[in-house]
Amino acid sequence: MSERPRGDDAPGAEAVSIRPAQPADADPAAEITREAFDGVSIDQAVERLCGPSAGGPWQDIKAKQVRREFARTPQHCFVATIGRRVVGYVTTAVSAEIGRGTIANLAVAADCRGRGLGRALIARALDHFRALGLSQAKIETLAHNAVGNHLYPAMGFAEIARQVHFAMRL
Repeated sequence: MSERPRGDDAPGAEAVSIRPAQPADADPAAEITREAFDGVSIDQAVERLCGPSAGGPWQDIKAKQVRREFARTPQHCFVATIGRRVVGYVTTAVSAEIGRGTIANLAVAADCRGRGLGRALIARALDHFRALGLSQAKIETLAHNAVGNHLYPAMGFAEIARQVHFAMRL
């Protein structure tokens, strides 16, 4: 059972639900991505160093990646909604042969942060992994992502390694 987001039973607060993704959810998720990954995107860091890529601005690259995940593996994507509005999402990848699920992307709309939606989306992804019989879960973040570095250990994840990314202009 997924954790219930905080604040959804406060007076005047709108109820939040988490459900499997549908094809129409890809565009709102991509829009959330454009803002949510500002400051914590590898593509953004590469763009700052090297300038724009042939794929367009970093926001377009990241949004296309999220749309692809929704299209290729919708059964492994979940969205948080308030009414009909998508306010957050989580995408996952499943490696059944090694028994591991990976949380690939997690984002919540700026006006809905601080309500426990990220936590609830992670919990939903972990429930999904357990239902598939997986025995391991993995998530990664950048060292300077303060939110991820607080949230992931709070959800039970343990740091196992650090990786350094390098880029150069050609």
